[in-house]
Amino acid sequence: MSQPQSEQIRILHIIGRMRRAGAEMLLMNVLRNSDPARLHMDFLVHSNEPGDFDEEIRARGGKCIVCPMPSPPHVYARNLKRILREHGPYDVVHSHVHHFSGYVLRIAKQAGVPGRIAHSHNDLLSDKPGTSCMRRVYVALTRRWINQYANAGIAVSPEAAGDLFGAKWESDPRWRVVQPGIEIEPYTVTPEPAAARAQLGVPDGAMVVGHVGRFEEQKNHPFIIEIASELVKLKPNSVLLLVGDGDMRAQIEQQACDLGIRDKVIFAGVRSDIARLMISAMDVLILPSLYEGLGLVLVEAQAAGLPCVVTDSITRESQVIEPLMHWVSLQQQPSVWAEEILAAYEGKQKVSRQDALGVIADSRFNIKRCVSELEGLYYELCRAE
Repeated sequence: MSQPQSEQIRILHIIGRMRRAGAEMLLMNVLRNSDPARLHMDFLVHSNEPGDFDEEIRARGGKCIVCPMPSPPHVYARNLKRILREHGPYDVVHSHVHHFSGYVLRIAKQAGVPGRIAHSHNDLLSDKPGTSCMRRVYVALTRRWINQYANAGIAVSPEAAGDLFGAKWESDPRWRVVQPGIEIEPYTVTPEPAAARAQLGVPDGAMVVGHVGRFEEQKNHPFIIEIASELVKLKPNSVLLLVGDGDMRAQIEQQACDLGIRDKVIFAGVRSDIARLMISAMDVLILPSLYEGLGLVLVEAQAAGLPCVVTDSITRESQVIEPLMHWVSLQQQPSVWAEEILAAYEGKQKVSRQDALGVIADSRFNIKRCVSELEGLYYELCRAE
């Protein structure tokens, strides 16, 4: 099946749920910045719960199709084949469910879909010591299926590529790193710190340390609260702003109460105005994640000219503006992180917001470059058939 460059390509993205998180935000940025006459995108999700972007996807001409998980493998395969038949034909199945992509692409191959992409958004440290025997078997099997059934693979960083495609991924021409992109326009707004902080209930003159991420183990919220406890000892008028939601939120609220800093922590919930909050409300961004594929939130923070205090255990691929990035080991005590936050705050005028935005706009993280690379890959896969 050869696809002329002028014809529309139909893509089915497969992802857990279209919530406000890194991979999902990237897909929405791609959807918003691609030409619908060239790329038609539908989204298969594994949850019956409504996603944050379902309405926008439909408004832009796409479908949100449910294929429930968990379910027995043979039931999932039957449902996916039915979806491919009823909603297709699709030129590309683009899978974003990490190792499970091996099974997804195996089914897509059986269904005759010509383009089959496995996309790694994270470095899950799959080969770390202590991984259970069952997990090792699962990873080995799904990696084998990815190797057998994917005719292309994308990762957001070299580390994320190694986690999904194996340590020798660079020797296989199918696998490549494509940097995720952000939209530039939201970061061009005029700062309104008084209004933004008043809306959040931030006290006058407070230093605001922000974090954006779901309340789940990966993001290391318990450590963030420990850092905040040390920070208020050094700077009593500091505030921690947590943006996001998730299963661990109640636990984290209780931890803040136990440490006597509940009045210093603002739980802002899920927000659609991240750029505005970074520009007008935050003074420093913190990211002590246990692991990340790239940490696209760091690129967003740099676009806002925001200093970032980040664990040095994740990739430095996200560093574009070196003076804004402060790397700290997770082995360091929370008090050391607190001191680094203060240092970042005191030196935050090293790069102007306008200059920072200009650097990001010209960088590999501009969404327009990402869309161009993806579109080229889609057409390449269709021409190869």
